[in-house]
Amino acid sequence: MPSVRPISPTEHRDHLATLPSASFLQTPGWAQVKSEWRSESLGWFDDAGRQVGVALVLYRKLPKLNRFLAYLPEGPVIDWGSDDLHGWLAPMVAHLKKQGAFAVRIGPPVVTRRWTTAQVKEGIADPAVRLLGEIPPAERTPAGARVVAQLHELGWRHQGVEGGFAAGQPQFVFQIPLRHPDGTQRTEDEVLKGMNQLWRRNIKKAAKEGVEVVRGTREDLSAFHELYAHTAERDHFTPRPLRYFETMYDALQADSDERFTLWLARHDGDLVASTIAIRVGEHAWYSYGASSTEKREVRGSNAIQWTMIRDAIAAGAAVYDLRGITETLDADDAHVGLIQFKVGTGGEAVEYAGEWDLPINRALYKAFQVYLQRRG
Repeated sequence: MPSVRPISPTEHRDHLATLPSASFLQTPGWAQVKSEWRSESLGWFDDAGRQVGVALVLYRKLPKLNRFLAYLPEGPVIDWGSDDLHGWLAPMVAHLKKQGAFAVRIGPPVVTRRWTTAQVKEGIADPAVRLLGEIPPAERTPAGARVVAQLHELGWRHQGVEGGFAAGQPQFVFQIPLRHPDGTQRTEDEVLKGMNQLWRRNIKKAAKEGVEVVRGTREDLSAFHELYAHTAERDHFTPRPLRYFETMYDALQADSDERFTLWLARHDGDLVASTIAIRVGEHAWYSYGASSTEKREVRGSNAIQWTMIRDAIAAGAAVYDLRGITETLDADDAHVGLIQFKVGTGGEAVEYAGEWDLPINRALYKAFQVYLQRRG
């Protein structure tokens, strides 16, 4: 059984650098972004003293009590293929308990099911299908099934997904594979051919209209934020403050140069779209996006996405991740437009194992759930 102890951000960063990838939510830089939470880097060590795992733990304090929910978003970064998850998780739970945790929440970065673009499209077109899970998947992963079975046996509780978005991170995402099954890189042409006609037409239209997509600097974050606030008002969501994105830029750039990229799409000098991309090793994410209500006909959003996808291919990424989708395929649901936009890229819908809680103090855990329900 590996042992677990706190490590420095440098040790944390160095271990991640030896892996093909890990979630950006498990990087030491993410602790700076979530500065309202207490944070800690943990390392797993084998009998020979070699580091074999890592985690970023965020501690959320209970009101009026010195007790915490220990949250590991999309982590920990351990050997999830192991048949002995107890051996990996038990020393972590023992450590977190000493730190005052009344419960632990993890998000195993393990895929359980996949659906093709064609299956998702058919599901949206079929009035009898309301949820993605009602369609038999193109693939059920044995690794995902093993993880889910072991967590159930070990007393962890799966956190139900309301409308497709989990309490913390999305359980369902949309991804474009950038490699062939044999591991070779897909070309830009191959990825473009996988997109639907509308996407290809819009990418061509943006080029014809002269939309220019460039990388931005930290100074450009204010222009991004202005457009993002405009998008939030139009699409009825609460925007994050500019300071959040400045902190994110500084913290993730300090981890690694390629971690955070701001993209700007302009037409005749007007900013028509702007996005934030994140990359950790072989995994590239589309993280935040903003678009102008004016000049939609020049297709800045398609142009900027295509630039991000091409950049991910050039960097040798294995996957381009468009992040969360809801599970709903009901054509009348407001969220279905987001799925349709992402489905046009020709990728696949992917379900992860989701988030799991282990109550340590059952009474406090129950009180915490009641508190969250009242607040929600």
